[in-house]
Amino acid sequence: MARHADTGGEKGDLCVSSSGVFQGANQDPEFLALNPRGKVPTLKEDGFVLSESLAIMAYLDRKFPEPPLFGRSDRETGRIWNVILDSTDYLEPIGQRIGAPIFMGRVAEERDDIRAAQKELVSELQKMEQKLSRQQWLATESLSAADIAVYPFIEVLLRAAGKEEARSLDLGLLPLGETYPALAAWRDRIKALPGYDKTYPPHWRQ
Repeated sequence: MARHADTGGEKGDLCVSSSGVFQGANQDPEFLALNPRGKVPTLKEDGFVLSESLAIMAYLDRKFPEPPLFGRSDRETGRIWNVILDSTDYLEPIGQRIGAPIFMGRVAEERDDIRAAQKELVSELQKMEQKLSRQQWLATESLSAADIAVYPFIEVLLRAAGKEEARSLDLGLLPLGETYPALAAWRDRIKALPGYDKTYPPHWRQ
């Protein structure tokens, strides 16, 4: 089931398909033929298939070069990748130790590790808060691939923090506007982008 949508309001228009992946269609043979891992996102365009968010973002950046998401200069590109790798190498593994047990109903069994990870998470989020108190975006003066790459992970963390299973943990994330006001303002800027609602996963609204 294809629909026409802009790519986050920043890159041209693209025909994308939800194909019922949030109802389990990503495990259908048709989808697995495109991506044997059965994961989203997966892009198919004129017989060309690509998976993994960063790879798709880099492809779209070359296909629709304005505005550039990976920087206009060598230094901008370096800063953008620095932020992305800080997230994938440090922030995300820490957050997984918190979010996964909450979503999987294993808080009681993994409470000690969640507590340990929580201290590390605070340190990482404080770094982001300090940076965003000085600038509107994570890497450059305008929206970049760094913001787009990091944002979904922050949103997953907030979803986890809002779950009933997380109440006993006192994660110190909510309300975000009080705990990390600069981070909350950055999140609001992301949510205000044209096309944001079209890209928000339906199951995240549940």
